[in-house]
Amino acid sequence: MGKPNKSIDWILLIFIIVLVLIGFMMVFSSSYPDGYYNFDGNGFYFFEKQLIAGIIGIIAMFIASFVNYRIYRKLSIVFLFFSIIAGLSLFTAYGTEANGAQRWISIGPMTLQPSEIIKVSSIIYLAYLLEKKNKVIHKFREGFVPVVFWIVFFGGLIVIQKDLSTSMVLVLTLGIMFFVSGANLFYIFISLGLLGGASYYLIIQEQYRIDRVLSFLDPFKYKLSLGWQVVQSLYAFGTGGLIGTGLGQSRQKFFYIPEPYNDFIFSIIGEEVGYIGAILVIVCYIIVIWRGLRISINADDLFGAYIATGITSLIGIQAFIHIAVVTSSMPPTGISLPFISAGGTSLVILLSSIGILLNISKHADI
Repeated sequence: MGKPNKSIDWILLIFIIVLVLIGFMMVFSSSYPDGYYNFDGNGFYFFEKQLIAGIIGIIAMFIASFVNYRIYRKLSIVFLFFSIIAGLSLFTAYGTEANGAQRWISIGPMTLQPSEIIKVSSIIYLAYLLEKKNKVIHKFREGFVPVVFWIVFFGGLIVIQKDLSTSMVLVLTLGIMFFVSGANLFYIFISLGLLGGASYYLIIQEQYRIDRVLSFLDPFKYKLSLGWQVVQSLYAFGTGGLIGTGLGQSRQKFFYIPEPYNDFIFSIIGEEVGYIGAILVIVCYIIVIWRGLRISINADDLFGAYIATGITSLIGIQAFIHIAVVTSSMPPTGISLPFISAGGTSLVILLSSIGILLNISKHADI
């Protein structure tokens, strides 16, 4: 094992901070009307929550960057336990239902989203498992079966929350980790086929999921009903044009797009700072993904490489899906934009995971 470098990956850190600052700015702008009209004239309501979460997350990130990532190998069972407890906690007295789904737990004044905890905990546990089974990972019984079992298990913990889109994000993330570990390609293709079949089955079991597919196929046919969000999102991009209407000047945030500070925040970015600003945000994500993959490739051991791959894949997949949804390139889902969308649990957990990635970079030959 190599000795840690004297510094972290500063390029990664700088662009993460840039994304967080963009998030502060866009959450303030996109949420002001909602906060003003729904929270007693407090237009800063969502911004204040995002700012507090951001400060806590940045502190957690710096603390995590000083903790040797190898300690998580010894705590892998603890993270597995956290995942199970987080998933099952929704069905206790602390579980909170909203929009027909049980995805939050309330502890006093705090509201937490267990799926965010499950994401990072499952990445750490699977990294441990993949390293442990490195020599037999290509075999069916010793490698494929146990790894796929845990991937399905973690995905299932989120599916039972009626959150198929987040479950798919996690399964794809863990699947990428499995792929880079040297899994048999034949088994991977079989898994993709089974995943497609399972996704189809789960979609047709719920009418609202079918409606999302229909709205994607022809959003303007359902522009006053199923396709309302997507159509309004496209209007936002059209209004923004090349350079945008200006910061704070969005029109679609005035209750045309429901919760524009969350699942459709990228459309407000496109409206206020235009295609140029939207492309610059995408470039920030590309640089973050590049640095994450570079850390993974040059990690000091397999455990670090797998964690770095998982964290980077999670960020990349979420960003890709969010942008694809708001540009009507795939059916609508409830996936937030990493580091930018409003959401305290997501921001704190993601920044903490970046701290782990930064610590791995200290030990990587980059």
